[in-house]
Amino acid sequence: MAALDGADWSGAINGTAPTPVTNGEFSKALGKALHRPAVFPVPGFVVRARFGEMAEIVTEGQRAVPNAAMARGYSFKQPELGRALSSVLAH
Repeated sequence: MAALDGADWSGAINGTAPTPVTNGEFSKALGKALHRPAVFPVPGFVVRARFGEMAEIVTEGQRAVPNAAMARGYSFKQPELGRALSSVLAH
């Protein structure tokens, strides 16, 4: 939202947290936030069936980092996945 309000923001802006995670790391963090076991991430074939050509982005990731936001000193409310999930799922 800061990028929408600020005239000095331009170009591509990654809307991500500053700490990228893998599919496996996300699954573990989600399981912990839900207080349920997360033994394995979503199988690749399930993701491919659902997302087709976009599956590689979901399963392999892009490791996108919000460089533009960090360069401008943007303060992330939830920079860490585990805390972000816990916060969102608590409401």
